[in-house]
Amino acid sequence: MVITGLESVLNEFPAKLKGKRIGILCHAASVTKDYKHISDLFFQRKDCNLVALFGPQHGIHGQTQDNMIEWQSQKHPALNIPLYSLYGINRKPTLEMLNGIDAFIVDLQDVGARLYTYIWTVKLCMEACTEYGIPIWVLDRPNPIGRIQYDGPVLKKEYFTFVGGASIPLCHRMTIGEMALWIKEYYYPRCDLNIVTLKNWQRSSLFSDTGLPWVLPSPNIPTVQTALVYPGTVLIEALNLSEARGTTIPFELFGAPFINSEKLKKNLNERHIAGCAFRPHDFIPTFHKFCGELCYGMQIHITNIDIFKPVATVLEILDAIIETSEPEALKFKQPPYEYEYNLMPFDILSGDSGMRESLLSRNITSVEKERWANEIEEFRKEFSQIAIYSE
Repeated sequence: MVITGLESVLNEFPAKLKGKRIGILCHAASVTKDYKHISDLFFQRKDCNLVALFGPQHGIHGQTQDNMIEWQSQKHPALNIPLYSLYGINRKPTLEMLNGIDAFIVDLQDVGARLYTYIWTVKLCMEACTEYGIPIWVLDRPNPIGRIQYDGPVLKKEYFTFVGGASIPLCHRMTIGEMALWIKEYYYPRCDLNIVTLKNWQRSSLFSDTGLPWVLPSPNIPTVQTALVYPGTVLIEALNLSEARGTTIPFELFGAPFINSEKLKKNLNERHIAGCAFRPHDFIPTFHKFCGELCYGMQIHITNIDIFKPVATVLEILDAIIETSEPEALKFKQPPYEYEYNLMPFDILSGDSGMRESLLSRNITSVEKERWANEIEEFRKEFSQIAIYSE
């Protein structure tokens, strides 16, 4: 069984944390293998003092359903300590929030997609802790889709936002601990960063191999299957397509009222996209885009995880939708999106303007994928210098 950073800390509490006043950034998935939450476990300890909790996007218990739904700081109803929102008025902890904290602990379950906001909340916490001289501890957890190959563009610096703040691929294979190490290496070298590493985990393993429970890390990632397709289908958020929020399998389904399912299926089948199959599946979202409207669409079924590439697959899907729909039926949404008011939402999600421009120019998709491959190779060389875990 894989032993998480949280389990390791509980099994052998670090001497540097004993007697310290602790702040913890956590969420619903910050649990042990027997579902005990980190906040309760630390509050009960006698060898340290839990003085504050911090929560990322979606709240500490996953209560806010959608993007851009902020939640506000409050007193924790059971523990009677401050519960600070880092997805509201503040996204970076203030001096007032950190006052009286000797050590800042992070325990978050990431999903392996660069644009998932939790690591960028961690980056802002690393920045604040560096400024105020507070050591930060990251309790590592598996990348649940680490087995999937590197995929997608590497984020360019001019496109850094709250959905991406480091030059890594969209599907990056890193754990949250490794991403924190990358952030220290390139952005905050003075950060007093401590990683409590995973035991018995390999990058190419499946989450089902870990023996750990799956607790949905955010409301629309209900299963590991969702996480596997998410790095690609999340790009649909930036289009006039439904990513199937408001259904029971968000991100596995996609569709819109203007799609011709039969034409689209034929087109996709002719592309022979590796590692997956497409099945027509119409749906009516109960909330979000096209709420109450019939969407004609598809479900992605992964047939071979070792050759499936989620971002490359969605590039082909979008190209096929353009080919099989009325002219200009597919549209890219305009800003604002996730606290960004100038750059195109699709560009900050994908990593730069290249993918969007390639689709609009009707370039051959292989050319765009080759561009990513060259960028990924450079990233891999750099990542190999700091990687913690073996294949």
